[in-house]
Amino acid sequence: MVLFRKNFVSRFFSLIPVLILFFLAFSETEFNFERLSFLSFNLIYIVIFYWVLKNPDILGYGFIFLAGIINDVIIGLPIGVSSITYLVLAGFAAYVRYLTVEPSLIYDWIVFVPSIAVTNSVYFYILRIFFDIEVNYIALALNSGVTILLYPIIGILFNFLFKIIIVQKNV
Repeated sequence: MVLFRKNFVSRFFSLIPVLILFFLAFSETEFNFERLSFLSFNLIYIVIFYWVLKNPDILGYGFIFLAGIINDVIIGLPIGVSSITYLVLAGFAAYVRYLTVEPSLIYDWIVFVPSIAVTNSVYFYILRIFFDIEVNYIALALNSGVTILLYPIIGILFNFLFKIIIVQKNV
């Protein structure tokens, strides 16, 4: 009975990143502040990058692809645009995980900057060239900047959750 309880708690905490991912996909990807309309960020980018980097078994590529499809349907973008950008970001995180010897939040944050730049470039390119959708570059640049600045804070919160998941699995 105790073994069942420990496995249940471990699996419950392991589902939290997936639930966050799908909550963000169903409720659009940006969080906007009422008083500061220019201040918004993509929490879904942070969730994908962090969890693919730390433990890709928790947040699989199939979940990431499905969340992108759902996000496109909710927002009204052409199907597959968000999925491609999410998978590009996940690819960056997987490559960094492969190269990393000693994980560090600061190193992850430094690598997060070019991965967001490339991800947004792919996003802009697809929307502008293939679908001729107008893109507000200033708003998206501010959004990317705030997302990059908030990565360490949210990364610290996810570190606590990651440690809980690891402790529950090892107990």
